[in-house]
Amino acid sequence: MKKGVLMVNLGSPNSTDPKDVKKYLGEFLMDERVIDVPLWARTLLVKGIILNTRPKKSAEAYSKIWWDEGSPLIVLSERLQAKVSDKVDVPVALAMRYGTPSLKEGLEELNAKGVDEVLILPLYPQFAMATTETILVLAEELRKEHFPHMRFSDIPAFYNKPEYIEVLSRSIQEKIKDLDFEKLVFSYHGVPERHIRKSDVTKSHCKIDGSCCQTPSQAHQFCYRHQCYDTTRQVAEKLGLEKDKYFTSFQSRLGFDPWLQPYTDRTIERFGKEGIKKIAIVTPAFVSDCLETLEEIAMEGEEIFHEMGGKEFTTIPCLNDRDDWAHVIATWINDWALVEASKAIA
Repeated sequence: MKKGVLMVNLGSPNSTDPKDVKKYLGEFLMDERVIDVPLWARTLLVKGIILNTRPKKSAEAYSKIWWDEGSPLIVLSERLQAKVSDKVDVPVALAMRYGTPSLKEGLEELNAKGVDEVLILPLYPQFAMATTETILVLAEELRKEHFPHMRFSDIPAFYNKPEYIEVLSRSIQEKIKDLDFEKLVFSYHGVPERHIRKSDVTKSHCKIDGSCCQTPSQAHQFCYRHQCYDTTRQVAEKLGLEKDKYFTSFQSRLGFDPWLQPYTDRTIERFGKEGIKKIAIVTPAFVSDCLETLEEIAMEGEEIFHEMGGKEFTTIPCLNDRDDWAHVIATWINDWALVEASKAIA
């Protein structure tokens, strides 16, 4: 069997035109693993309300961070793909869960090259039903319908892989080594609390009570909250940070249901009110800078901090297309290809 890799990121509108943004938001928010309510309620909420009010505002936000080459997330993902491709001996295609290039287009690219054994690599360090799970579910649906001859495997959440923690820690250290910061905020994308409970394979462990994420359980394999806090813990240990120097929070909530707390915007506001003058912030739920990092954090977050009396607000870039990050991914791919080749020989 010929091997190939499909790297998958979140996605982006094709442009900052409100029509393109509306199309993208429609695909994204109608995903039953993103807004996990009955179809009639999701349709009413998304098509009846959100898509009639949000696209223009979102288009304005995208226009603030858009590059001459296009969407930062897409451009950075393409750069990463190119670097990884140079380090491996198998074809590497790129796809987005929403927007273009689609998962189907990515699989078609690999299929055209004769690939029938595919490694799906979701570019998400932590598992969530609205990220990793929706990619794997759609990929399997496409395989059954269009590529029944293909065989899929995947790289699971890599939040606890030492080589990932090493690169993430190094990227942070490079930015903060000369900073006299008072707090380092680890801001992760938020999810509704019910997503955590739905992903609990034990159906009883995840209570979001302040202790369940620290209590060993098989539920942690699919617990986004645990994996976020564990990412913070590992990086803090690697960097030798004192407990009062760092903080974990969650950004980008939608609607009125309870989402993971504490919220990043309120955390930034509170720090400013408490007289903290210098903070740095990193967003480890993302490997590529995007709207949520470049606009929501680097622009809106800084504005909130300054309004509350803060002085220095430092944002730490995502891993993006760092050479050491590309090397880590290439190593994972090469190890996978070697193991699969050994199986074939056996």
